[in-house]
Amino acid sequence: MVDDFAPNGLLAQAIKDFTPREAQKKMAAKIRLAITQNQSLVVEAGTGTGKTFAYLVPALRSDKKVIISTGSKNLQDQLYTKDLPIIKKALDYSGKIALLKGRSNYLCLERLAHHNSAAGELAKTMQSDLIHVKHWSIKTRDGDISKCSALTENNPIWPLMTSTNDNCLGSECPQYDDCYVVKARRRAMNADIVVVNHHLFLADVVVKDTGFGELIPKADVLIFDEAHQLPDLACQYFGQQLSSRQLFDLAKEILLCYRTEVRDVVQLQKCADKLQKCCQDLRIAIGNVNNKGNLRDLFNHKSVKSEIDYLLDSLRFCQEVLQLSIGRSSTLDNCFERVNQYLALLLRLLNVTVTGFSYWYECIGNHFNLSITPLSVSDKFVELMEERQGAWIFTSATLSVDNNLDYFTKRLGLVDAQSLILESPFDYANQTLFCVPRYIPSPNEKNTAEKLVKILLPMIEANQGRCFFLCTSYMMMNELARLFKEQTALPVLVQGETGKTQLLEQFIEEGNALLIATSSFWEGIDVRGDILSCVIIDKLPFSSPDDPLMKARIEDCLLQGGEPFNDIQIPEAVITLKQGVGRLIRHHQDRGAIVICDNRLVMRPYGAIFLNSLPPSPRTRDINSVTNFLLSNKN
Repeated sequence: MVDDFAPNGLLAQAIKDFTPREAQKKMAAKIRLAITQNQSLVVEAGTGTGKTFAYLVPALRSDKKVIISTGSKNLQDQLYTKDLPIIKKALDYSGKIALLKGRSNYLCLERLAHHNSAAGELAKTMQSDLIHVKHWSIKTRDGDISKCSALTENNPIWPLMTSTNDNCLGSECPQYDDCYVVKARRRAMNADIVVVNHHLFLADVVVKDTGFGELIPKADVLIFDEAHQLPDLACQYFGQQLSSRQLFDLAKEILLCYRTEVRDVVQLQKCADKLQKCCQDLRIAIGNVNNKGNLRDLFNHKSVKSEIDYLLDSLRFCQEVLQLSIGRSSTLDNCFERVNQYLALLLRLLNVTVTGFSYWYECIGNHFNLSITPLSVSDKFVELMEERQGAWIFTSATLSVDNNLDYFTKRLGLVDAQSLILESPFDYANQTLFCVPRYIPSPNEKNTAEKLVKILLPMIEANQGRCFFLCTSYMMMNELARLFKEQTALPVLVQGETGKTQLLEQFIEEGNALLIATSSFWEGIDVRGDILSCVIIDKLPFSSPDDPLMKARIEDCLLQGGEPFNDIQIPEAVITLKQGVGRLIRHHQDRGAIVICDNRLVMRPYGAIFLNSLPPSPRTRDINSVTNFLLSNKN
C-alpha cells in the first residue's frame, strides 16, 4: 500500500515544507480501516497532529461518497478553498467536490421578485440595498450571498432575500427551475466529496421527512471535524423553537402577499398587524433586554400569560383568514401551513410538564425565543446512524476528559465506536509555561477585576501586549476592558467593538495589543507566531447552574442517581478550558505562557482532572517567572 505520509510520499512531493508526523500517519491508518469496515470511530487529535490531512487523504482514497461536516462556515470555506485543493492535487484525485451551505446563504429569486414588487414598503436604506442585490443577481452564478461584495453578510436586507425551511415554497415555487438552493443540491448529489457544516447537517436531519427540505445527499462515509460541538448542537436541533423572528417573518409574508397578489382580502392586513402587535407586547411583558430563563417561571407571570393568550388568539385569527384564501397563492398556502405549525408548537410549549426536556426562553434585544430541548440525544443519534449505514468518524482536538472519551461517546450513544487519543506533537515542555498565580482573588470575590489587573498588568506590559485575555462572562470582560484602558498605553481591543474577523486583523496589525474577549474567542481562532505569546483565562469556565438548560440536565442527572458536578459540570468545563488553552500554541515554533486565574486548580481535588487534561507544560505559581519566560523568548 502506498504511504502518502512518508518522507518521500505524494504529500511530501506536492506540499512545500511538508513534515511527516507519526500521529498523523496513525490517525489516517485508523480512519482508512474504519472506512473499509464501515465502523464508527472517535479520534482526539491534539493541536499540531495535522488531523485535516489525516482524514482527507483516506476520504479521497476511498472511492466512496463522503460528507465532511465542519464546526463553522469559516472552517467549511477553508476546507473547500484551501485544504481540499492541496490534497486533490497531491493525490491526482479526479472526483467531484462540492460545497453545500444552508438555504439562508443563497439568494431566493422568488423573495427578491416579491420585495421588488413592493419596494416602496422598505426603508430608504434598504431600497438602496435592494438595488445592489438586483444588480448582483444578474451576475451571480451560484447565488452565494457571501460573494456579493457590495453588501456585508449581516446586512438586514439578506433575511428578506433568502429563504428558510419555513417559508420555502419548494417545487411549488415559480422560480424552482432557477433556484440556487436546488442547483447547489444537484451539485452535491453529483459530487463524490461534499463539504457541509454541523448546523446544516443537523437542520437537514430534522427536516428529512418534509421532502424538499432535505438538502444533503446520502453518503457512505461521514466525517465530523470539531466534533466536540455536536452533542450540544444536536440537543438544540432535535428540540423545537418558536421565535419572534419566525412570527414577524410570517406577518411580513402575509402583508406582502396582500399588497402584491391578493389585494381584495383586507382581513389579511388586519391579521398580520395583530400578529405583529401581539409579538411586540409579549416581548415587552417578558422584560429585561437580554435574559434567559425557565419557561415554567415565565408562564407564572400573570402579564406574560395574558400576552401568550393574545398571541394564541392572533394565530387562530390568521388561521381563519388564510383558510379562506387557500389555493389563491402558493405563498399564502405556505403561510397557512406555518400558522398551523406555530400554533401547535406554542400549545406544546405551554405544556411544560413533559419530562426529559428543558423548557426555556431567551431574549436578545427586541426578540425572544421559546424553546423545548431534549436533555439527551443519544437515542436519536443512534437511530440516525442505524438509518444511514456507513463509516461515521468524529474528530477534534478536545474530546477527552482526563484522557477518557466516555463523556463525548455517551452523549451521542457511541458505545461501540472505536477510539483513539493522539497527543500533540508540540514540545510543550520547552515551548510553554503554565501559571496559576499566587494571591489571586477567589472566584466571585469582590473587586476581582481590579485585583487581577494589578497582578497581571506588569507582566502584560513587559510582554508588550501580544496577549489574549479570555473571560467567562461579558460582565468580567467589560470591567477588565475599562480598567486596562485606564491603566495602560497598550492598544486594548474588546470583543463586540467590531466584527470578529476585523478584531483579529487589528490585533495582528497592532503587534502589541491586549485582546479581551469571551465565548466566541475560546475556539476557532488561529493566530500563529510571536504576535500572540500569552493567553490569560479569568477562571474555570463552569456553566452557570442557573442556566435553564444546565439546570434541567442537573435535575435529570440527580433523578438517574448521578452526581451532576462530576458527571456534567466538570467535563463541560474541562473541554471548554482545553479549547481556550489551545489558542496559544498553533505551530511548532510558537512559544508562550498560559495563565489561569483560578486557585481552585490547585486548592480543590477536582483541579487534578483539569490539570491532567491540559498539555504537559512546566508549571509555576510565580507571575514573575512568567514575565522572565516571556522576556527570554524575545532574546
